[in-house]
Order: sequence, then C-alpha cells, then structure tokens
Amino acid sequence: PGVLDTIRGGPLGALFRPEGMLCANSGAGNNWAKGFYTEGAELLDRVLDVMRHEIEACDLLSGFQVCHSIGGGTGSGMGSLMMQKIREEYPDRMLSTFTVMPSAAVSDTVVEPYNSVLTLHHLLENSDMTFCLDNEALSNICMDVLKIKSPVHTDLNKLVAKVMSGVTTSLRFPGQLNADLRKLAVNMVPFPRLHFLMSGLAPLTSAAAANYRQVSVPDMCQQLYGAQNMLVNCDPRHGRYMTCAVMFRGKVSVKECEDTVLGYADKHTSSFVEWIPNSTQIAVCDVPPVGMDIGATFLGNNTAIQEVFERIVSQFSQIFRRKAFMHWFTDEGMDEMEFSEAESNIHDLVNEYRQYQEAAVDDGMMYEDDAEGVYDHQDDYDDQGAAAIMNHE
Repeated sequence: PGVLDTIRGGPLGALFRPEGMLCANSGAGNNWAKGFYTEGAELLDRVLDVMRHEIEACDLLSGFQVCHSIGGGTGSGMGSLMMQKIREEYPDRMLSTFTVMPSAAVSDTVVEPYNSVLTLHHLLENSDMTFCLDNEALSNICMDVLKIKSPVHTDLNKLVAKVMSGVTTSLRFPGQLNADLRKLAVNMVPFPRLHFLMSGLAPLTSAAAANYRQVSVPDMCQQLYGAQNMLVNCDPRHGRYMTCAVMFRGKVSVKECEDTVLGYADKHTSSFVEWIPNSTQIAVCDVPPVGMDIGATFLGNNTAIQEVFERIVSQFSQIFRRKAFMHWFTDEGMDEMEFSEAESNIHDLVNEYRQYQEAAVDDGMMYEDDAEGVYDHQDDYDDQGAAAIMNHE
C-alpha cells in the first residue's frame, strides 16, 4: 500500500482510475510460490476484472505491457501468473514485458536466483518480447554518462520511462515510418524463445554539457550502439546482433537515418550475424521527446544477453544443489520438479543463444524441430523424372 499511496499523492496520481490501483493486505514476502500459488492467486480475479474493464473501453487493443522485477515475490510470482492468464484469455494479442533483472553487484534478496529462474521459465513460454533492464546498468548510466553523483530511483525510472515511451511512439503519434508492437516483434524475434531484448537511448548528456553538444543523427547512432549505453548489464561486444530496431523521433530525414544505420552495420559486420541480411528495422516519428529536438530509442536482440541468464542460473544451481530455502516454496504447494524443469529450460536457452551466435550462413546444421520435417527434394525430382520417361514411352 505504501507504494500506491506515494503514486496517489504524487503529481501523476490523477492519471489513473482509483479502482485500477489494487493491493492485498500482505505482500508475497520475496517468495515466488506465494505470488503464484497463494497470495497472488487470491488477488488475481480482482486484477483481471479491472483489466477486462479497461480492455472493453479500448477501440483497438494492440497488446499488453507488463512492468515487473523478477528478484522479489510479487513481480515474479504474481507477474508470472498474470501473464499466464493474459495469454490464455487473449492469445492473439502482443504481450511485452519490461523486466528488471537481478544485477551482478547488488542483490536485494537471498532467494533472488530461485525467483528469477522460475519467472524466466514462464517468460519463455508466455511473453512475445521481453525488454531486459537492470538497476546496476541504469545506475552506471546515471553516474558515468549523466554525471549524477548519487542517483535515486526517480532517476533510474526516468530512463526506463523514456525507453517505454520510445517503443510505443508509433502507436501514439503519426510518423513517416511506423512500427507498432506486432511489427516490432515480427522483425525483432527470429525464433520464438529468443525474445529477450537489450535497449538503449540517445541523446544522453549531462546537464552541464548539454549546451555544448550539437545532437545529430550520426552522433546519436554512435551512442545507441555503445556498450555503456545499454540498460542491462551485459556487453553487446561479447555477442552478435541477430536483429536491431532504431526508432528516431523529431524532425529528421528518413534517408539520413537509413544511411547512418546501414553504414554502421556495414562497418561493423562482425557485430551482426551473417545469416540475417538487413537485420535492422528503422522507424521515424515526427513528434520529438519532451524537452528535446530529436531523440532515438534502440532495441537489440543480441546473443550476449546469455551472460545474464548464465549468471542467474549458476547462482540458482549453487543454492538448489543443497536444497537451501526450499521449504519456504514447497510449503506453499510447489513441487521440486518445477525447480528442475525451470533450471534445465534456462540452460537450454543459453545453449540456443550460443548455437546461433556461432552459426554461419552455409552451416549444414539443423535447428530445433527442423529435423522432423526434413525430406529429400532430390527424391521428388527423381520420381517426377521417372514418371515423365514412362509417359514419353
């Protein structure tokens, strides 16, 4: 309730319907099982009722955006349950999530690896696009780039809000090149399980240097692809981009945007997988971000994101091997098998990222389920040829 009271009393309190702010008497206590099976499940019907009310008021429902963190109990457990229900009720609508990953340096809770792996297991099945964020990367951007000495949550949230705003720009404003949530997913997700995206912003300048900087499209492009500009703590240079999307805002030339982005891709061919040509999608919207002349948002599907999953799953394995803290989860009705399934699912995901990172254009590799549907086309031609000869005779 404390969080909701802060929102109600804040400058944006009047933005939301009072009935749309729901809370239970107790939290999930950093326990995924409480959020998914007990406390969260009790609150879920009220949440779905409010959601249906909002959906019925929509002219055209494009999809859902869920903001949650996966280290605690409510965002992870109840978030997983909510996404499962949304997917069941609205299977044909886009479901994108803004997910705060556990950071490498700072851990809020001891059972964070359990909560994270169990949630990622559900995100793999139910989400269409997951925009990965993490507090450590956001803090680093605030301190190193924006030169804020001691950033608070408001500063971090501003960065996340800018990315959310950039992603949905085309839904809200007219533009020269549009990209809605579905177009974005179709261009960004080459395989259904590999839908975890990095995001970045430009221009990011400290308040002191803002007056001395001339922001241009090439300048923004250079910053967008920079490693220190990613909102999740992994280095894109350790992997390769399968796909990218750049959304420009403001009075910019579409040709200049295309030339700059494609020029970058040509210069840095080793950063992109070679088996997806023209892997960057560009969108241009005429309305600039608040307080700026031009701005840009970057999304990248990079194989380096496997670093985040490897880190989380290795921490998970260390605790799970000793069955530490397990009783808190099994007391709420969980089964040990769920933990094992989630762990192996994340291991599979990391292996898939590795496989596609190292793949070349002319590999004779068969991916995922391709092996089942393979048949020899040559046999077809031989049969047709034999039939033709018989007819001729």
